[in-house]
Amino acid sequence: MTHQPPIAMLAELTHRCPLSCPYCSNPVEMARQEQELSTEDWVRVFREAAELGVLQLHLSGGEPATRRDLTDLVKAARDAGLYTNLITSGIGLTERRLRELDEAGLDHIQLSLQGTTPEMADEIGGYKGGYARKMQVAGWIKEIGFPLTLNAVLHRRNLHQLPRALEMAQEMGARRIEVATVQFHGWALQNRDALMPTREQAKEASRLVAEARVALKGKLVIDYVPADYHSDYPKRCMGGWGTTGLNIAPDGVVLPCHAAQTIPHLEFWSVSDHALGDIWQNNPAFNAYRGTDWMSEPCTSCDRKLKDFGGCRCQAMALAGDASVTDPVCKKSPHHPDLAARADAHAASDAALVYRSAPGKAQTEPAE
Repeated sequence: MTHQPPIAMLAELTHRCPLSCPYCSNPVEMARQEQELSTEDWVRVFREAAELGVLQLHLSGGEPATRRDLTDLVKAARDAGLYTNLITSGIGLTERRLRELDEAGLDHIQLSLQGTTPEMADEIGGYKGGYARKMQVAGWIKEIGFPLTLNAVLHRRNLHQLPRALEMAQEMGARRIEVATVQFHGWALQNRDALMPTREQAKEASRLVAEARVALKGKLVIDYVPADYHSDYPKRCMGGWGTTGLNIAPDGVVLPCHAAQTIPHLEFWSVSDHALGDIWQNNPAFNAYRGTDWMSEPCTSCDRKLKDFGGCRCQAMALAGDASVTDPVCKKSPHHPDLAARADAHAASDAALVYRSAPGKAQTEPAE
């Protein structure tokens, strides 16, 4: 069977990052610098992606600006005919480098926001002076004229700053803001007790987003990722497993989503051993949860199965111990009542943050 090509590809160029965000979506065991694909490897993969049918390329990390060849990679992606989006914290970017990226053909920038005040942003990012630097970079982005998306990851500690985040997006000239309630994978899974929002916060965030979408229609597009653990139905993770997008880890392993390697029985192929098109079509891991044939009840007979495809496979693995069952976020799942009780318990905790740090290490205090 031939599968429709993916629309988008996330290229995680590196896991290196100056920030130490405790909700980082990278795996706990991160790829080291010596494991990263070379410039030549990435250039080949970009060409293969374009031939496969990929249209959008998201350059991410870690912090992609830690790659000295970032400008060369942007140019290679553009030469391959890909739309390029840089997902960045801003740390490591200078005005000169941004102008070089502009000349190389970078189409769009997504800038992360850890908080709307220096105190909050620097605490969550674990990087002293990070907020000030980020605001400087935002000014350069606006001056050069890059289309901008502001990515605000929200959780119990900063959800009260959502109104100001919406204001900041407008002040920066952003066309879009992603209001992303933290997803508990990777490092965030270690921080559920420290980051889980309360039910009241989750409801208030949904209300504010609904009102802002009406008030800012035609001015600012608002993408919203609600709090999973406080929802009645799961999100359509990645648009459906192996349907619209793929991720490439720094070491070349190709994944259907960020957290897919947490499903232990799946074997993921690498671009070092297989062509990208072969991986997309033939890797058994990509075919494991495509479509609906893998589903069991209550998903099989559910009228939502083509809306959310049973929810997140990685979340089912993390919460129910089985990637093939209904995402426990769904109120029809037998695991949902336990999830709801656990969510309230996590939200009531006052645990300390465990910060992301260098590969193989963890820290409980912010990095300087």
